[in-house]
Amino acid sequence: MRMRFLIAGLCLTTAGITGTALAAEEPIIIKFSHVVATDTPKGKAAEEFKKLAEERTHGRVKVEVYPNSQLYKDKEELEALQLGSVQMLAPSLAKFGPLGVREFEVFDLPYLFDSYDDLHKVTAGPVGKQLMAKLDSKGIIGLAFWDNGFKVMTDNKPLREPADFRGQKMRIQSSKVLDAQFRALGAIPQVMAFSEVYQALQTGVVDGTENTPSNVYTQRMNEVQKYLTLSNHGYIGYAVIVNKKFWEGLPADIRTTLEGAMRDATTYGNEIAKKENDDALEKIKAAGKTEFITLTPEQKADWKKALSKVHKQQESRIGKDLIQAIYQATGNTM
Repeated sequence: MRMRFLIAGLCLTTAGITGTALAAEEPIIIKFSHVVATDTPKGKAAEEFKKLAEERTHGRVKVEVYPNSQLYKDKEELEALQLGSVQMLAPSLAKFGPLGVREFEVFDLPYLFDSYDDLHKVTAGPVGKQLMAKLDSKGIIGLAFWDNGFKVMTDNKPLREPADFRGQKMRIQSSKVLDAQFRALGAIPQVMAFSEVYQALQTGVVDGTENTPSNVYTQRMNEVQKYLTLSNHGYIGYAVIVNKKFWEGLPADIRTTLEGAMRDATTYGNEIAKKENDDALEKIKAAGKTEFITLTPEQKADWKKALSKVHKQQESRIGKDLIQAIYQATGNTM
């Protein structure tokens, strides 16, 4: 009898120790770094992913979101991910060219998409899957495409005709396609980190830039730009990516749960992107510091004509077959 009590006591003690160990188990930390403000489509989608991931894993995962380049600037973040210093990023699609995955720069081509519907035929279709697969050899896994939106031009002089760009210093992301775009317009492209753009515009280091309305407004660029042209000439989107070694090392159930959270955060983020940009335009207009320019059909045709050669020029860099696959998916040609 005494032996049975001893065994029972030992089992209870062991169970208690095990329970304590489980209770004390440290959560898996995902550091999610990005370069824009929290109140942008990307910022809100990142916060939605954090909420869903933590709720659905019941605290087994903790997502730490670092917005506004708090951890890394544009040029630093991809290397930080590959080294494992952060686990998750959502860089602009233009960032993958310098990494050696030039195909992502196809999204930088001017007037490639006429609408979000056209865009999603690519990002949610076979072309999008093929592009994500190209990141594998870089130690990166692509999880989702997130929309920001269609770009406008801002400057301290009115930009109505292609000739108006001549000699203007325009900030760009590090992308050969964007470089070619502005050179086709006679402008002088200057690569610059996103976090440095406001001051560069304020001090005249650059004359203007291109971006989505939500980024223009949340970074207060409209305060130092007199004109905004509603060109919708290009697209800015992001690829949500993770460190491959980290992701593949997660327990299978955790990884499956996080994939579901990412799908739902992507749906949420892409649904709000257009509204966020429309709202930003209204706020910029209400601020009264920036004059809006709406292109006439004839002016827009002139822009497209001036930029049409960029598609042909970039075939050798991006891949003619990829560009043609997007034309086929959307039904659009330049």
